[in-house]
Amino acid sequence: MVNNPVEKTFIDALWKIYRRAERPLPWDKNNGNLPWNDPDFSERMLREHLDQSHGAASRTDAERTAQLDWFWQKLTLRPGSTVYDMTCGPGLYAVPLAQRGCHVTGVDFGPASVQYARELAAQKGVTDSCEIIEQDIRDADYTGANFDAALFLYGQLAVFPREEAQQLLKNTADALGENGRLVIEMLNQEHVDKENSNWWYTDDTGLWGDAPFLHLGERFWNEKEKRSTERFHILHLDTGQLDEIVLSDQTYAIDEMTNMLKTVGFSTVSVYKAWDGLPVYDAEEWVVYVAEKSQTLIGNQ
Repeated sequence: MVNNPVEKTFIDALWKIYRRAERPLPWDKNNGNLPWNDPDFSERMLREHLDQSHGAASRTDAERTAQLDWFWQKLTLRPGSTVYDMTCGPGLYAVPLAQRGCHVTGVDFGPASVQYARELAAQKGVTDSCEIIEQDIRDADYTGANFDAALFLYGQLAVFPREEAQQLLKNTADALGENGRLVIEMLNQEHVDKENSNWWYTDDTGLWGDAPFLHLGERFWNEKEKRSTERFHILHLDTGQLDEIVLSDQTYAIDEMTNMLKTVGFSTVSVYKAWDGLPVYDAEEWVVYVAEKSQTLIGNQ
């Protein structure tokens, strides 16, 4: 018999892992997606965003500068342009665009990132032209705002089911004015890892916590749906607490994404593989789409 409460919690957690379902359900309402709006998780995620040693959460300063120059050209931005930055994180694109003279509205779900973005805008003297809003992007309604451009970067659209992704694209189209342009960065379906796998590691700091933990990960590929689903079991060794998180990523073939964009109201879609040759370390893994609400051709398809 186990009398120590921590030991009992620990043993219960191990049995829960042992009895786990063979495959997790995608977008499980009980444990699906990352806890973006949890204050502690948000603080740890912010730390990852600002870490220049890797590009797992945000790209490095040099890569973002190259991207911002690209956006300026492909989105025909200029001082006075209005920009909608969806899932803006800590404002690493929103604030520099405001510094270039744009009026930016950024929306994000993570409280720590939102606070950092607001402080960064104040530090750079662009508070009046850079509004950062803490909100789930699915609840944001800017219909008729007539933005000149919108950003949906780093594959964030992929974390939503197809139906929600389609609605988000429609909401974005409705928020853009005539000739408004949307840039979306998505993983290239042809390059996505399509193997099932599992892994484990231990650490005492990182995205999952700042005390000793055991991370057990599993990845499953659904060939029919072209979707990956990852299940993370995080066992906190000091307390025996077990966190289970399921993260799904929907991939899209280029034709499917192009058709989705045209279905919701974009007239032309330009496709740029491998980040159009920009010096991004994992450029080959990405496809960038620029969609426009007019008949003007803005790039090579």
